[in-house]
Amino acid sequence: MTGVVEQIGTASANFSEQLEQTFGQVTKALLAEVRSPETLTLALTAEHSQFTRFNRAKVRQTGTVADGELTLTLMSGDRTTFHEVPITGDANVDLETAVDALAELRQDIEQLPEDPYQVIPTGNASSHDVNYGDLLSADQVVSEILPVVAGLDFTGLYAGGVSIRAYADSAGQTHWFCTDSFTLDYSLFTEDGKAVKGTFAGDRWNPDDYAAKLTESKQQLQQLASVAKPIAKGQYRTYLAPAAMAELISMFSWGCVSEAALQRGGSALGAMRSDDKSLSSKFSLKENFKHGLVPRFNNLGQVAPMELPLIDSGQLVNTLISSRTAKEYNLTANGASQWEGLRSPEVSSGTLAHDDILSRLDTGLYLSNLHYLNWSDRPKGRITGMTRYACFWVENGAIVAPIENLRFDESLYRCFGEQLMELTTFQEFIPDVGSYGSRNLGGTWVPGALMEAFTYTL
Repeated sequence: MTGVVEQIGTASANFSEQLEQTFGQVTKALLAEVRSPETLTLALTAEHSQFTRFNRAKVRQTGTVADGELTLTLMSGDRTTFHEVPITGDANVDLETAVDALAELRQDIEQLPEDPYQVIPTGNASSHDVNYGDLLSADQVVSEILPVVAGLDFTGLYAGGVSIRAYADSAGQTHWFCTDSFTLDYSLFTEDGKAVKGTFAGDRWNPDDYAAKLTESKQQLQQLASVAKPIAKGQYRTYLAPAAMAELISMFSWGCVSEAALQRGGSALGAMRSDDKSLSSKFSLKENFKHGLVPRFNNLGQVAPMELPLIDSGQLVNTLISSRTAKEYNLTANGASQWEGLRSPEVSSGTLAHDDILSRLDTGLYLSNLHYLNWSDRPKGRITGMTRYACFWVENGAIVAPIENLRFDESLYRCFGEQLMELTTFQEFIPDVGSYGSRNLGGTWVPGALMEAFTYTL
């Protein structure tokens, strides 16, 4: 992998090169053990990451994690079972562990019921995708991050390094995905405990972009110093900043664009198919793998299209169809994951310039973040949740005061339909900052959104 040393550092380069070699050796040896009519798949998740935790603008914890996990899935006689084992990079040790796991799978599989919708991987697709970046070295993290927040109550977690996803199966498919990425998930606090939340992420650290992001957060921190204004329940013109938008878009993975959910009557977008409902012509959502932050192959080695429009100018044009759903309902799969959720979502931008947001909002609510989202009535597309962090009351195009937390309850058909006024000309990348088990990949590309009326219930 030429050039990796300069881009991700020697340690990460050695880790990825060694792991790719080990994965190839283990795969070759293990697939040679497959007996007819068995099918075996191997999926690798691994990373070499630097984690640095900050509290009150001081380093509280720092260290490097090199970790990997190999998932073996055995299919035979319409039965499927799997086993997860650690992978160390030592081919001899890892092969011995994998052989033992395969033996356990063969014992377990006979005890399982048959699955009428089991899908066996086929084809000989292969890919080798390495996305270079320019990340901070371990000794640069503190010197790059803390000077910009000097004097502030800054808390956050920096996570950066190389992440690997790989796949191979007894049908002959092989995939290797290796990418650099970083996330800085942070909060700035006022003296009385109010907080501004922010994320800064990508595959190339840019100090100017980081400084600009923190400048915006510092301005919001100053605005939070005012006494919070209570807001009565009702409907208000509302601007959703990209982070708040990303929370709403995440709900599309919970029984929205899933074909299985639509077929079973549990999709929030069911009315777009059965009742010819539509959203605003200004709203378009697609899967876009061109950003190179997540692999295109799924749990069966199938490769999704580089781009897949889901909602185009307010019309539902595609859904996410897994092979299992395709088999059950006699459809054509499109490379979706088994759970048919969004993996690389992007909402198209619009016409609202950044400098015009407050003037176009005029009087209403500016929401930086949302949390605790859930369906209040999924068949009708209704979502409930809470405002969070730096959210403000705006009058005559100027921020007047922060607000006390509000609960909202609103329909997708309203907020992304008849009430959608404009989307911003810019998009932001809102990363998935989860790190339970391993660093999550990807995130959501979203603009901000201005809505004529948004419903607050408490």
